[in-house]
Amino acid sequence: MNTHIAIFASGSGTNAENIIQYFSKSKSIEVSLVVSNRSDAYVLKRARLLKVPELIITKKEFSESEYYVLTKLRNFHIDFIVLAGFLLQIPKYLIQAYPGAIINIHPALLPRFGGKGMYGDHVHKAVVEAGEKESGITIHYVNEHYDSGAIIHQEKCAVDPADTYEDVARKVHRLEYEFYPRIIEDIVSRL
Repeated sequence: MNTHIAIFASGSGTNAENIIQYFSKSKSIEVSLVVSNRSDAYVLKRARLLKVPELIITKKEFSESEYYVLTKLRNFHIDFIVLAGFLLQIPKYLIQAYPGAIINIHPALLPRFGGKGMYGDHVHKAVVEAGEKESGITIHYVNEHYDSGAIIHQEKCAVDPADTYEDVARKVHRLEYEFYPRIIEDIVSRL
C-alpha cells in the first residue's frame, strides 16, 4: 500500500522538486499532490513538469474552509504532509486531522532563528549578522506555533567569518536536498 504525500510550498519549489524526484521510483511512497497558497508560485510549474497534481488553496480557504481543505486532501488519499517553504501557519484542524504526520524543514538550527517571518534569506541574513559559527537545517513536527514542534533531525554546516548570507544559503540548501527526502522516507516507513 502506497503512502500518499502532499507537499505544501509557497515559493520556487526546489525542495519540492527534489522530494518528488527522490520518491519517483519508490514502490511505497508517492508524492500525490503539491499544494500552494500562491497561484504564481513557481513550485506549481515544477509540479506540472513532473506530472504531480497541483492545488491552490488561498490563505482565507486555509483559515475558514476546514471541510473544503480536508475534502481536497482526502480526495487525493493524502496520508502525510511535508512543508517545503510553506509560509502560512498550519491551522489547528489540519494538525488534528494529521496527528504526527505533518513535518517541516527550517533553514537554521532551531530554536534559534525561528518563528514568524523567519524564512529563506531572512534566516540566513540573521545568522550572518549574529556572527554565528554554524548553521544548518532542522526537520521538525508541525504544531500550532511557528517552528516549535518536536525536533526530528538536525544537520550542521560551518559558517566562515567571510561567508555572505548567500554562501550560508548554498550550504544549507545542500543539506536540505541531501537529508530531507531521507528523513521523510524514514518517518513514513514507521507510520
